[in-house]
Amino acid sequence: MKTSVYVGVSLDGFIAGRNGDLDMFAPYESREIFDRYLEFIKDIDVIVTGRGTFQKVLSFPEWPYSKRLFVMSKTLKTLPDELRDKVEITPLNPLPLLGKLEQDGFSNIYVDGGKVIQSFLREDRIDKLIITRIPILLGEGIPLFTTMDHSLSFTHLETAVLANGLVSSSYQRTRS
Repeated sequence: MKTSVYVGVSLDGFIAGRNGDLDMFAPYESREIFDRYLEFIKDIDVIVTGRGTFQKVLSFPEWPYSKRLFVMSKTLKTLPDELRDKVEITPLNPLPLLGKLEQDGFSNIYVDGGKVIQSFLREDRIDKLIITRIPILLGEGIPLFTTMDHSLSFTHLETAVLANGLVSSSYQRTRS
């Protein structure tokens, strides 16, 4: 089983504005960025996200995912009718959820959303990080990383300079 993070982050480490706003990243979008995302997502079996990210995605004009989505939440109880066959709400924490996903036959997992990424990192359950730096300082917002009681080492795989000044780097978790 492989877990991957694919995320855009401001220069000061935020994946969204204070209220989950993503509009400030829109000027940096390009076909190149979209194509890289499509290349990443083609090998993904399932997506795991949290309530906040899920609710943000619900505000998009179209449903963006072609893969099954699990929403980690202890408070979200209902789904829009049109998403019942695409989305499952789970109260499980990362380790039990990974066990369930593996039992269900999933092997390549895209972990998305600030709190969910952080919870998987705390459990040392992220295998690959693909982080695209966006040349903007937000000053505040939802951080990609928060404090942990341990460190995690990663090996740099590659870095690419992309359109609009974006820099994308990939890292593989180094385990002893």
